[in-house]
Amino acid sequence: PGQCARAFESITIFFRLSAIKMESLISQGFQRYVSPINPAVFPHLTVVLLGIGIFFMAWFFVYEVTASKFTRDLAKEMSISLVASVFMGFGVLFLLLWVGIFV
Repeated sequence: PGQCARAFESITIFFRLSAIKMESLISQGFQRYVSPINPAVFPHLTVVLLGIGIFFMAWFFVYEVTASKFTRDLAKEMSISLVASVFMGFGVLFLLLWVGIFV
């Protein structure tokens, strides 16, 4: 029982000191971090970016299905897939931010 009480006491002292340090930082003029993008637009960015990404993904799939092995162009395939992956990646990022998973 003595060791647990001492451990608990040291933990509470640590948190009290942390709170005091935080208050001193705030009083010194440090400001809280504010996101450069307003969280109110996360849903709109999610829908727009995922919509554009799904459009390019569908274009890529249609191109792969309709093109023969003689008419395929690697540069076109890579550029369409790159654009689709960038838009869908940022769309998923804003989706995670929208639901509260701050990455």
